Amino acid sequence: MTGKEGESGSDKLRAPMSDRPTSFDIAYRAGVSQPTVSRALRGDPTVSGETRKRIEAIAQQLNYKVDKNASNLRRQHSNTLALLFFEDPTPDDSLINPFFLSMLGSITRACAQRGYDLLISFQHLSGNWHTDYEDSRKSDGIILLGYGDYLTYRSRLEQLVEQGTHFVRWGAVQEDQPGLSIGCDNFQGGYDAARHLITLGRRKIAFLGHASSHYPEFFERYRGYAEALGTIGISPLPPLQVDAVSTEQSGYAAARDLLASEAQFDAILAASDLIAVGALHALQENGIDVPAAVSIVGFDDIPAASLVTPSLTTVMQDTRLAGEVLVDTLLKLVRGEPAEGTMLPARLVVRRSCGANRAS
Repeated sequence: MTGKEGESGSDKLRAPMSDRPTSFDIAYRAGVSQPTVSRALRGDPTVSGETRKRIEAIAQQLNYKVDKNASNLRRQHSNTLALLFFEDPTPDDSLINPFFLSMLGSITRACAQRGYDLLISFQHLSGNWHTDYEDSRKSDGIILLGYGDYLTYRSRLEQLVEQGTHFVRWGAVQEDQPGLSIGCDNFQGGYDAARHLITLGRRKIAFLGHASSHYPEFFERYRGYAEALGTIGISPLPPLQVDAVSTEQSGYAAARDLLASEAQFDAILAASDLIAVGALHALQENGIDVPAAVSIVGFDDIPAASLVTPSLTTVMQDTRLAGEVLVDTLLKLVRGEPAEGTMLPARLVVRRSCGANRAS
């Protein structure tokens, strides 16, 4: 069977089965992906010198000839960028976090203003979403939104880097991460939210959301919260931190667990607005007055934050600016220009869920 350029990366594992060598045969012998072979043979600098020499030696042994017409065709820009959404558990059929939906409009406008089309694809986390969009000429680069457990997701980002794919993602900006991320200052946002609660006289502040490297954005918000408590000599108490992912159901369950623990609390800082809305419903069901008895602050400023009763104090992430920076950073990568991850500022938006100042 003869392989073709652009077939799925899993084909690189098969043994050669034809007299005419292909790039998949080279990939099999070199122990790399087929896109890496393609890039090495066209002199792409993203492939290390050692790997390129190994691939070139194998190609020479197999008497492999590059199809220059096909190679030139693949190098042509499509003037299209791909936006890949990943599934989130939501109460509706969208399976997309509403925060990312709000970012979609700004990404679409930014692409149009820069003369690019936008290809939107909905991907399951279990699917083969890391298939090479560039070599198949679907797009010149990829924007990634949403990912779940980062430690599970990281290996796929590493594969994109190894393939030389142009991509940028919305997420925590970390020094050792694969590829480039655009994100907000989660630490400062968590700090500002907790400081606001402290100025209202709240001292027993719970944090709802995962606080580990599995969810680095939430973890940075937790670190900011802990730092703010430290300014008044308070250490975070383990009973006041309850794991939750970014859904209303998870926030509701986390608040119920907090109530069942009988831990004393007078405020909740939720790692997302969806968690905060779920927690608000749980407190109201239990006859707890928000904000008189418990203040609540969320994170994201999704549209629902201003519509719930009481309206939700939250930390706003600028989705308009985020969309523009994501597109501009990706286009720099496509053009081979220097690019770097960017941390955008977050801003506290005060609404009625916090209430008035209390005596310390």
